[in-house]
Amino acid sequence: MKNSLAILSALLFFCFTALADNSKAYKLPDLRVQFLEASKDSKAGKEFHELMSNYEDSNPVVIAYKAVSEAIMAKHVWNPYFKMKHLQASSEIFEEAVKLDPANPEIRFLRFTVEHYVPRYLNMSKNLQDDKAKIISGLQRHPNSGLSTDMARNMRDFLLTKDHCTEQEKQKLKSIPI
Repeated sequence: MKNSLAILSALLFFCFTALADNSKAYKLPDLRVQFLEASKDSKAGKEFHELMSNYEDSNPVVIAYKAVSEAIMAKHVWNPYFKMKHLQASSEIFEEAVKLDPANPEIRFLRFTVEHYVPRYLNMSKNLQDDKAKIISGLQRHPNSGLSTDMARNMRDFLLTKDHCTEQEKQKLKSIPI
């Protein structure tokens, strides 16, 4: 009886420890940093993809990071077939995240960044305008949008670069006090 209780206690301890460690792995501030590293480095990209492949909960923002990890893998593999498989998986996972939280500006931003860099001839960039509108709307609601100040600033700065926005949209973004 004593041995059974000890074994049960040990099993419960390991289960709770595993669950606690799992929840630590999917903290948004950490995922944001890992995402940036993964987009620049192949090894970090594979590690990020492996981490996100194991995510099975229902937080829509974390699901969006799972989607972006698929897109990052498309960047880091050389075979065109596998590039397309990763992009298609990314698109499907993004649809799930958007369905769960359609107004979330961070989810929309992640999808926007992926679709912006996908070649247009692949016809996988159909959400750019809608996502951009949701992002700008979310930035205008900041700090009530749920975005951290750093994330809001990063999103705004990204949209202000290159050809992401029209001049009118850029003026609107520049007027947002973040």
